Amino acid sequence: MPADPKAKQQGLSRELSEGPQDPGTFEDIPRVREIAGDLGSQRVKDKVIIITGCNSPIGIGRASAHQFARNGARAIYICDFADAHLPTHKRELASLYPSVEIHTRVFDAADEASVKAVVNDALATYGRLDIFFANAGISSAKVFWDADTADFMKMLRVNTLSVFLAAKYASRAMLKTSETKPYPRGSIIATASVAGLRSNAGPTDYSASKAAVVSLMQTCAFQLAGSGIRCNAVCPGLIETGMTKVTYDAARARGSAGKIGQLNPLRRGGVADEIARAVLFLGSEEASYVNGQAWAVDGGLSAGHPFVPGKLA
Repeated sequence: MPADPKAKQQGLSRELSEGPQDPGTFEDIPRVREIAGDLGSQRVKDKVIIITGCNSPIGIGRASAHQFARNGARAIYICDFADAHLPTHKRELASLYPSVEIHTRVFDAADEASVKAVVNDALATYGRLDIFFANAGISSAKVFWDADTADFMKMLRVNTLSVFLAAKYASRAMLKTSETKPYPRGSIIATASVAGLRSNAGPTDYSASKAAVVSLMQTCAFQLAGSGIRCNAVCPGLIETGMTKVTYDAARARGSAGKIGQLNPLRRGGVADEIARAVLFLGSEEASYVNGQAWAVDGGLSAGHPFVPGKLA
């Protein structure tokens, strides 16, 4: 139930409305009870999906669009503030997955009217919204005493307000039911960071904005209680994306690329597709009981305390 008794009652999920389903028996024992069923290679079959932060050729947004398209999505909105590569991404996705309808949208993910508009477009066109991946974000390289108020608020606006707006409008759309979607259901996924979980993994303003993303997903999950709408944050470690390209390029120029990711147990940085596969899982019904979580996909960085390689004893 919503914390505010005056808030509008949420629709109830299929599981709460119908109760446990009888899976039948094999010989004299019950069959395994399933919620998602056998999804095979169609893990998001017929789902309508919105992704922000999709312009970068090596970004998590683009990689996630490919995973969703590969796994049976009906329609995907690839969105970004910049549009240099969006048309190319659309052509590539269309060539690889011709049955998936790909839409490009150019807007600021922290602009309320724009977020509302793309969600309304999905509802008007398809009558449903199933997944919103709030991936748009920026970073900085300043220590906190060199950042001014405008810098700090810009970070919060892009990284945190955008997630709030995604959750606000996506959740209302995911409550919509129809003949093909008789119960409310959906998955809201936000890109946080290992820097939102542990200190010393990012600048102060960036870390604060990503910690807020984790908190948003957790509180939204509780305020959507019983609705079947899940809210989770994915927390990447050091991933080679457009945002971290400067770091990677500098290391390669110095001949120290082998040191990238040396503080995590895998001893390497990650690639965008490794995050995209976690996002695919969170968006699919395979994650039907995963809610309000901050999933670190960081090579193990957040599993322990900082150490100096080779100086463990």
